[in-house]
Amino acid sequence: MIKKIISMQVLLLFLVLSSASYGQTDRLNIIYTGSLQGQLEPCGCSPKSDFGGMARIEGYISAHEEDLSPYLLIDAGNFSGKNTPQGKLKTTAIIDLISSMKYTAVGYSENEKTQEKDFFASLLNSHTIPFVSAMPGHSKSASYSQNSFDINLSSVPEDIKPEKLNILITGISWADAKDLNGWDIIITSSGEELEGPVMTENSTVIVSGYPKGNKIGILTLNKGSDGNIRYSHRWQPTGKDIKETESTQAILDTYNSKVSDLMKETDKPPTGTTYTGVTECTLCHQPFIDSWEKTRHAHAFASLEEVGKTSDPECVVCHVVGFRETGGFFNIESTPQFANVQCEVCHGIGRAHVEDYLKTTEPVTEKTCLKCHTEENSPEFDYPVYLEKIKH
Repeated sequence: MIKKIISMQVLLLFLVLSSASYGQTDRLNIIYTGSLQGQLEPCGCSPKSDFGGMARIEGYISAHEEDLSPYLLIDAGNFSGKNTPQGKLKTTAIIDLISSMKYTAVGYSENEKTQEKDFFASLLNSHTIPFVSAMPGHSKSASYSQNSFDINLSSVPEDIKPEKLNILITGISWADAKDLNGWDIIITSSGEELEGPVMTENSTVIVSGYPKGNKIGILTLNKGSDGNIRYSHRWQPTGKDIKETESTQAILDTYNSKVSDLMKETDKPPTGTTYTGVTECTLCHQPFIDSWEKTRHAHAFASLEEVGKTSDPECVVCHVVGFRETGGFFNIESTPQFANVQCEVCHGIGRAHVEDYLKTTEPVTEKTCLKCHTEENSPEFDYPVYLEKIKH
C-alpha cells in the first residue's frame, strides 16, 4: 500500500518571483519522476484513478517542451515493473520511453535490483540510459551546466561537491533523507506521497516522485543577480486530457502485442472440471440470475472489449471466472461460458454445491470484493454502497 505522508514542514513559502521584483534571473526547471513501478498507462477502471503512466508523462513534456525549457529531466529510480513475464514487458517499454525521451539522469533503485541480471543487462546493452548509481558499471555522479547553474547530480550521500548545486537522487524515505546534510535538493523514489517540497532545518529541499506517475513534479529554480536561488514548485496531473505522441503509441502497441502473446503461450486451457459457470446456477436460482444480469458484473468482459484490453492478463483476471485456474476462464474463444463476474467469483467454486445441495457456497464479505476493488482500481469503493448495487 502506498504510504502517505502529510508533514507540517511541507514548504508553503515557495513563491514565483518576477524579474521585476527580484532583478534579472536565470531559470531552470527540474522535471522529476520516481517510483513509476512499471506504470505505462492507467487502467481506466475509474475516472478518479485515470491518471499516471509513462506514456502521459512523455505526452505532456513533448507538448510543452518549449515552455518547460531549459530543464533537466530526472527519474529517481524504482521505475521497473515486477519480475514477472508481464512485468518484464513493462520494464522494457519503460526503458524504451526513457531512452526516447532523453532523460538527463536516471536512478537505479530497489525495483531495478530485483530484475534478473541477464534480462536487465540486455536492455541496457540496446539502449543508452544515463544511470547515476553506485552500482558497479555505472557512474555514481554526473555534472551538468545549464544557464548559470553548475550542478552535481549524484546517487551517493557523501558525494557533495563544494561550490556546486548538489542534487541527490535516491530511493530512501523522506524521514531518512531529511537527516542528510549538505544537499541543496534531494529527489526520492520511495513511493511516498508528499503534498509538495519539504524544506529541512539544513535548508535542503526534498521532493518525492509521485507514485506511478500520477503527477509530474516540476521544481523551478530562479537564480538572481545576487547568486541566491529561489524555488517554486507545482504538480502537473497526468489526466486523460494528455495525449500520447505517435512514437509513444508505437511503443505501447509493441507492448500490447507482446502481452497478447502471453495469453497465447498455452495452447489449451488447464484440464480439469472445477467451476460450473452461471448456466448451472440458473437451474435453481433463476430469480437471482435475473437480478445479476442487470448489474455491471454481468457485462464486465464487454467493458474490456470497449478499451481493447481483452488480452491483458492484469485486466482480464477481474472480469472473468477463475482466470487461468483449472476449469476456469482461458480466453473468450475457448471458454466464453466463464466471461464476466459470475456467481463463483463472489461465492466461490460451486461444483461441490451442485453435486450436493447441502454443501453451501462461501459467504460474501468485504474481503471478497477487495480482491478486485483495490484502492488503485476502485478508489470510490464503499462496501455497503457497492453491495446494494449487486444485492439479490
